[in-house]
Amino acid sequence: MNIKLRLIILNFLEFAVWGAYLTSMGSYLAGAGMGANISYFYSVQGFVSLCMPALMGIVADRWMPAQKVVSLCHLIAGAAMVAAGMYGYSAGEQVSFPILFSLYTLSCAFYMPTIALTNSVAYNALDKAGLDAVKAFPPIRVFGTIGFIITMIGVDFAGLQAAPGQFLVSGVLSLVLCAYALTMPNCPTNPNKESKGLVEALGLRAFTLFKQRKMAIFFIFSFMLGAALQVTNGYANPFISSFANIPEYADTFGVQHANMLISLSQMSEALCILLIPFFLKKFGIKVVMLIAMFAWVFRFGFFGLGNPGTGVWLFILSMIVYGVAFDFFNISGSLFVDQETDKDIRSSAQGLFMMMTNGFGASIGTLAAGAVVNAYVYNVPVEAQQVGWQNAWFVFAGYSLVVAVAFIFLFKYKHNAK
Repeated sequence: MNIKLRLIILNFLEFAVWGAYLTSMGSYLAGAGMGANISYFYSVQGFVSLCMPALMGIVADRWMPAQKVVSLCHLIAGAAMVAAGMYGYSAGEQVSFPILFSLYTLSCAFYMPTIALTNSVAYNALDKAGLDAVKAFPPIRVFGTIGFIITMIGVDFAGLQAAPGQFLVSGVLSLVLCAYALTMPNCPTNPNKESKGLVEALGLRAFTLFKQRKMAIFFIFSFMLGAALQVTNGYANPFISSFANIPEYADTFGVQHANMLISLSQMSEALCILLIPFFLKKFGIKVVMLIAMFAWVFRFGFFGLGNPGTGVWLFILSMIVYGVAFDFFNISGSLFVDQETDKDIRSSAQGLFMMMTNGFGASIGTLAAGAVVNAYVYNVPVEAQQVGWQNAWFVFAGYSLVVAVAFIFLFKYKHNAK
């Protein structure tokens, strides 16, 4: 089989595992009486990402080929996720938070490292095939997003977006990938060669960049904007589904198929990747980051103003701007770090950027968002929850606006258009 096709399948499965539950888990948790705990489930992804990818990366560098580490990680992650799904069904309405959360956390701890490891496997395979990874990998990676979208929609059509069956789908796909990863070309280890230690793998050496005012401000704002990354993944589905309590909206397409509506966000994300080179070259990192920040304002604001009926167009606009909000921040920020740091700490700098955004930023931001949603939605009478949702989205939009305005005045960067 052609190596590109093999890697397309690898990436498709890798992100299909995630898409099965990431945007719909909130609805299941809310329906199971754990709405107040949604933030814990989403924040733990960031917390385990602070160390597990680095630890598994060291294992792959020194002792076990990367494709086998991917297989082992998916074996554990898949088994834990299947167990979470089976427990959810067996417990019914008596689901215990500690048990479900423990199984889910174990799965996340071994799934999150595989995102980076599958990239390593792909780069190795392309190199062995004599292909340029810079040109060959992006079209392959797009199929990861397609896999994410397909399982989102599949879970929706199967009626599982508010059921523990979404965990079973994710777990089974992980186990399939566990077997498939072993068919990938072998990735050599370097047991006798000096390899990155934990300090470097975590990006800690790059903290010297905080001595530079420009980079310090950039990383601080990366943390502040990273706080927005998981908010809609955790709360968009339960928010849209909550309109089922209002007879006027109960039978609308959005309420019945919230995951399908939300999947427009991932479609937008896939398309917006193509815009980044032009915008970076034309306007520079400051403008591109500001576009992302204001896109988050609109992402949250449109949710607060819309509804699944006559206001569904606002929901659709929110999904469209998500691609700009996510890609223009995550990918452009990574490219900026690559361009502005010395070669000897470039990898560590990327680790620091990921730590500030997807680690500390996303984790702390999700917990803070959970406190906001709990205060406005889950800790008030049912009849007041719809207004509570609206107020919560406006709080998130206001936060993003404050961050954007502060960025304008505090981040100094002169772009020389080429």
